Amino acid sequence: MSRPLCVMLVAAEASGDDRGAGLMAALKRRLGPDGVRFVGIGGARMAEEGLVSPFDIAELSILGLLEGLLAYPKVVRRADETAALAAREKPDVAILIDSWGFTLRVAQRLKAQQPDLPLVKYVGPQVWASRPGRAATLARSVDHLLSIHAFDAPYFEKEGLPVTFVGNSALSVDFSGADPGRLRKRLGIGAEADILLVLPGSRPSEIARVLPPFGEGVRILKAERPDLEVVIPAAPTVAAMVKDQVAGWPDKVHVVEGEEAKLDAMKAATVALACSGTVTTELALAGVPMVVGYRLGPVTYAILKRLIRTPYVTLFNIAAQDFVAPELIQDDCNGPRIAREIAARLDAPSARQQQVRAQYEALDKMGRGGPDPSEAAALAVLKVVGAEP
Repeated sequence: MSRPLCVMLVAAEASGDDRGAGLMAALKRRLGPDGVRFVGIGGARMAEEGLVSPFDIAELSILGLLEGLLAYPKVVRRADETAALAAREKPDVAILIDSWGFTLRVAQRLKAQQPDLPLVKYVGPQVWASRPGRAATLARSVDHLLSIHAFDAPYFEKEGLPVTFVGNSALSVDFSGADPGRLRKRLGIGAEADILLVLPGSRPSEIARVLPPFGEGVRILKAERPDLEVVIPAAPTVAAMVKDQVAGWPDKVHVVEGEEAKLDAMKAATVALACSGTVTTELALAGVPMVVGYRLGPVTYAILKRLIRTPYVTLFNIAAQDFVAPELIQDDCNGPRIAREIAARLDAPSARQQQVRAQYEALDKMGRGGPDPSEAAALAVLKVVGAEP
């Protein structure tokens, strides 16, 4: 085409921001920097690739039924603003990344407003785990799905939605430039000191619910192991909130920001304590044994417990059909239990090695070592709009 391809991307959470940035970079590699321009909603990573977002996506990082109800007016307003942005910019395609509640509302508005605009959903709802009716809802709302799981397609294709499996971008995180020694030097941590990596999530609601029991676990561990170093890579969406909370902890911890520091920390870690989410796949890829913790609001948890059809919440545990990494959910996510599970791994190098091997085997089942998902997603998008280079 004679003008640059105009691509609208909409991401409302840190993991979506990462995927969006990877897709933007891949599109620029295929079309050249002058062959594509980007508009839409995103975070810091997408900003680095050239996207100017009209608002901070941190306010849309919502999880839980009560939180969703309270935030509904804001979500509707931001969805309206996103649709208005599309009306002004006239994109050639819109790519809606993860974040089911927000991106669904955006899709519905875009379909009503610009019926001929191709709508691509990047990451579908996990209908194989719960709420299978969402497959039909998505099929009515978008034109194509980019799937990160090989087993997604049948659930959506039977509803008439074309699916392209592109793979999970978390499986292709490049650790080749990560330098654990750089992190230790920067933070003044000795070469032999054990490092506990704490990753409390990227949503404000996760920080509010998960970081307190994580902090209690850290307090217990530090009382028993004063030489244990604790590093917290803070997602940009919640960095200020994390710093505010840990400032009140009795023991010093290191809060780091930025992608380089996060990857360095993952390669330096002895063991990790992680909020359930994309980061668990990244940690497994880095070869870090971990304990996974999560808490929801009590009403949300009571409802979801009846809807979820799998006993696992961590993707590589689902792939392995086993608790390769222990999952401490809801009331089990408490300080003493966290400290006990982390201590068991700190005290047993052989157990850490065994867990890392099992994590790698599960990642292989998920597609580790396959084609670059961002490149596959870029090619799929270009096919949708008929603009293959």
